[in-house]
Amino acid sequence: MKKVKRKIIKIDQELCNGCGNCIPACPEQAIQIVDTPKGPKARLVKELYCDGLGACLGSCPTGALTIEEKESEPYNEEATIARIKETAPEMLETHLKHLKKHLQELPEHHSHKMPKGMNAYASAKVLHWEEKKKVSKELPRVYSELRQWPIQLHLVPPSAPYFSRPGSTDLLIVADCVPFADANFHQVFLKGKAIAIGRPKLDDVDAYIEKTTQIINIAHLKSVKVVHMEVPCCFGLVHIVKEALKKSNKKLPIETVIISIKGTLV
Repeated sequence: MKKVKRKIIKIDQELCNGCGNCIPACPEQAIQIVDTPKGPKARLVKELYCDGLGACLGSCPTGALTIEEKESEPYNEEATIARIKETAPEMLETHLKHLKKHLQELPEHHSHKMPKGMNAYASAKVLHWEEKKKVSKELPRVYSELRQWPIQLHLVPPSAPYFSRPGSTDLLIVADCVPFADANFHQVFLKGKAIAIGRPKLDDVDAYIEKTTQIINIAHLKSVKVVHMEVPCCFGLVHIVKEALKKSNKKLPIETVIISIKGTLV
């Protein structure tokens, strides 16, 4: 892999005492403790996991952590998300918040800043599969369970009547790819619910949080369900709803459902 000159964490092995405080402080889980002849020491797992933003700096009691600029492997968001999900899935939301906070600081080679024309879903592999199915010449008509318009989160008015059935409104917030992947979406998820769809990877996250907060404040909601795809770019919807609930100071039950790219529950 071609290296680039960028900021990355530097761990002074003489100062490091192996306490491990830096590991939970790193949202990307880029640091590990290894045994060395001089005792336990913190080391980078791989350069590509470190975004160079320095979230871990204040956690070290000996000052062993600093940021340096050097030739390193470029940061890889897809690989980092995979590592977080494998080693510390509870850190995923922290990672997304960290990226959002420092979005303007990310260098051009960072995988979150993509050239025009490239697929913005950096974590989604291009896949294709075929399944042979017996299809009758006349397919039965399946009726839509949609009972409102508009449905896009940017467009829905918080005061819409479909959000305000007192004590009985279940809000469904959905990643826009879900209905295409899950053939049973209408019957399983949409029936009887108010819906708002979004795509956090491409749209304005702050605007989504603000709109969702308004809906929660104004509407008479009973519950919120978030349905998103398994690809990392969709996990931002959960963050949006949780932030909106914090801002609204309301307590509502939240359920999260993840759909695979083949349309099955994860």
